[in-house]
This record gives sequence, C-alpha cells and structure tokens, in this order.
Amino acid sequence: MNINDNNNNNNDDDDKVRETNKVRSYKAGDYTYGDYLNWPDDERWELIDGKPYDMSPASSRQHQKVVVNLLTIINNYLKDKKCEVYVAPFDIRLPEFEGQKDEEIKNVVQPDIVVICDESKLDNKGCKGVPDLVVEVLSPSTVQKDIKEKLQLYEQKGVKEYWVIHPRDKTLMVFKLNEEGKYNKPATYVKKDKVEVGILDELKIDLGEVF
Repeated sequence: MNINDNNNNNNDDDDKVRETNKVRSYKAGDYTYGDYLNWPDDERWELIDGKPYDMSPASSRQHQKVVVNLLTIINNYLKDKKCEVYVAPFDIRLPEFEGQKDEEIKNVVQPDIVVICDESKLDNKGCKGVPDLVVEVLSPSTVQKDIKEKLQLYEQKGVKEYWVIHPRDKTLMVFKLNEEGKYNKPATYVKKDKVEVGILDELKIDLGEVF
C-alpha cells in the first residue's frame, strides 16, 4: 500500500477538500486542554504532546462515506451491548497519569471513530481515558500525523486496536497491541476482505460495505 501517494490524480475531486493539518500559530510553548477550551468554538484542533494541529477544513466526500458506512456497521452491532461508538468531533482526553486534572492534559484527539467499553471513562466532555478501538481515515495532509504521531501516541497510551484506512486505495491497516504493550506489524486488508474486530466478539466487517 502506498500511503504517500496523494498528488497523482489531479482529477480526483475528493482531494480538493482536505484537512490542513497546520500547527497552531500561537506563541511557542506547550498547550493543554485548559488552553484548548478557550479557543474558538468554530475551529477544530487536536493536541499531541502539547502541540496543536488544525483539523479544518471539512474532510472529503470519500472520507465521509467511509466513516458513515463503518460507523453504521459498528453501531448496529453494538445495540444492547456495553461498548459504545462515537464519531468525530468527539474529544478524547489522554492523561499522563490517573487523576490528572483536565486543564493539565496535553493530549486531546478527535479520531474519526472510537469504541469505548468502559462507561466510567465517558462524561459530558467526551472521553477521559484510553478507548478500546480507534479508527482514523486518512486525508492527504494527515498521513504523517495519523501513521506517525498518532500511532506512537496510541501505542504509548495502550489503545488495544488501531485501524488506519486509506479511502482512495481502499485499504485498511490494523495495529494490535501485544503483551509487551507494543503494536505488532500491521495486518493489511483490501476491499474484498472481511475483517474481524479483535475487541468485539463475533463482529466481522465486510470491507466491500465500507468502501
């Protein structure tokens, strides 16, 4: 899979709308969730190790299609089950230690889809703690962030399963946490495959229904 191929098709209208992934041009220094809460409501940002990343403008039609299709499949499966699924924008606060105050947290992300099986992590602000499953759908300008910065962050925090979807290539990479707390080499799937969700018993997703 060529995850860096983002400029070869100039006729692809979906690539005309893309996230800028800019670092916020405020004063130098680390930012926290306390700062984040004071930024304009009409802007979307993520914090990774105190560094802000711009999440605007809106993602492409193809990106939205994949998110909606996958969300629908997972949501239908989770009816009457303890786990819950959420879609961006939905704040995931990842503290450095148990009991860390919200305003001190330096990692706040908005994955495309998350599944959370511990209800105690949920509040009116979103989720404080580690999700069980995170799904990121790549946009051309977020490739490095999603497969480098976020991959490292999710591994460090202990996200059990991390899915990275390339909507143009119609491929999926699945990272699973091993017993040493590290991600194994990712399994790669294509549109014709059916994928078992490791954290959800008996759920097998037909990627033909996602792409």
